[in-house]
Amino acid sequence: MITSLSIENFALIEKLNIDFSNGFSIITGETGAGKSILLGALGLVLGKRADLSSLKNKEEKCIVEANFSIGKYHLQSFFESNDLDYEEETIIRREILPSGKSRAFVNDSPVNLQQLQDLSFYLIDVHSQHQTLELSEEEFQFKIIDAIADNQEMIVEYQTVLKQYRSAKSLLETKKTSLSAILKEKDYNEFLYNELESAQLKSGELEELEKTYEALNNVEFIKENLSMLLALANNEELGLLKNLKEFKAILQKNSSFSAEYQSLFERTNSIVIEFDDIVKELNRESDLVFNDPEKLELINQKLQLIYTLQKKHQVLTVEELLEIQNELEGKVVSVATLEEEIIKLENSIKDFEIELDTIADKISQSRSVAVPNLSEKLIVILNQLGMPNVRFKIDIVPATTYHTNGKDTIQFLFSANKGTDFGLLKKVASGGEMSRIMLAVKAILSQYSKLPTIIFDEIDTGVSGEVANKMGEIMREMSQTMQLFAITHLPQIAAKGNSHYKVFKTVSGENTVSELKLLTNDERIIEIAEMLSGKEISDSAVNHAKALLN
Repeated sequence: MITSLSIENFALIEKLNIDFSNGFSIITGETGAGKSILLGALGLVLGKRADLSSLKNKEEKCIVEANFSIGKYHLQSFFESNDLDYEEETIIRREILPSGKSRAFVNDSPVNLQQLQDLSFYLIDVHSQHQTLELSEEEFQFKIIDAIADNQEMIVEYQTVLKQYRSAKSLLETKKTSLSAILKEKDYNEFLYNELESAQLKSGELEELEKTYEALNNVEFIKENLSMLLALANNEELGLLKNLKEFKAILQKNSSFSAEYQSLFERTNSIVIEFDDIVKELNRESDLVFNDPEKLELINQKLQLIYTLQKKHQVLTVEELLEIQNELEGKVVSVATLEEEIIKLENSIKDFEIELDTIADKISQSRSVAVPNLSEKLIVILNQLGMPNVRFKIDIVPATTYHTNGKDTIQFLFSANKGTDFGLLKKVASGGEMSRIMLAVKAILSQYSKLPTIIFDEIDTGVSGEVANKMGEIMREMSQTMQLFAITHLPQIAAKGNSHYKVFKTVSGENTVSELKLLTNDERIIEIAEMLSGKEISDSAVNHAKALLN
């Protein structure tokens, strides 16, 4: 429950500190006095978005701080999962800086707005007037029935499987899209791949082929040069090899006379040996050089194939062609792989559907059992609220679509009077009837939820007299198990509260300020009398106010 609220520099509020008690608290005030401002400030600590225009003084920061007593509500796991310090007396603080930036803290630990909103879900239900329209929405109608049916655990289980199912469906669509794109180019990719594969390309072979081709294409020229070289080396009279050997023999005669001659002899001997080896190598090369037109043609064909492929794929090297071949192989192979993955996903999706159908069927059966119970409870409460002939017809209709809470659709039909046909709630219920139905729903939900606090913002719109009196009694009964606030204009409801707060404006010069105060018993009599008769309070209004309070 909320135990205190502190507001600084928010809208028309300069500084406000107020303590709250448990039980049933009333908040009243004239239209425009600042009740919505109070809710707006509370909304900040519950995670609503901040607005720089909310600052009363644009040069100073706005601070809203709320204290909550949460020891009875088993929220330790939430604090642990969000890495927050758990305190039975938890303080939530929200700051809006003049720069427009907003900060939020839980027990002095910084938090983001999502964490604040998640925490507020366990703390307060603020019911504003426009939220009565939720009664017409399927999601809210199912929320009511599922609370009575105690379906929360099954719905969480269903939603876990649904998340996996939708993820698998999304992945399946992605795989199918990829497969479709690949299949469109499959034949062409296979042709290109087979063309490259049949070429049997090897890294570095282009340069080797080009050299071999040049050699085979110039056999006569090479052979002629080799013959001339061998003739120069081996001529019996003037050959280089014969002369070198003679040169060496003469030098050897001087080698014994000095180390220098010996060194020159050894160097010459090395030259003779090396040159003799060169001549032998030239002889071998000469024997190997012969005209081979068939080999030349084969090499030429391979070269032309490589050149054609390079031009086709707009590359300059065999290595680049090999990369393209690998890519094409991947595309060709990926077709089979994707087809296998798609089959696996389709089987997995079928399994998810079986699991979802099983859980959804259990949820649906549980809802069907809860419907009569809900109708009975609504009728009992609404009979007290001046609707003696009210009837409900709630049909749970199985569907084929997987919704976030099951596979059902719902028809929430309503009839307020005898002899009238059932109609959709949003079409046939008046504003006053919607307010009473919503109060009945909240009263029923409070029996099943562990929510510490609920705030009704003028839920009594469209009712008066004895009906208002009964609404107040129902709220007072709800407050036996939870903290309840009612912002109201009706004296019948205002008189039912354990505590009564008044929102009012004061004007000082050019400055208008909204304030909130806890009324004493005497002040409360005057406030309710004013609600009965207006500013001119009559003795009868005072007596009526006392009677209501008693």
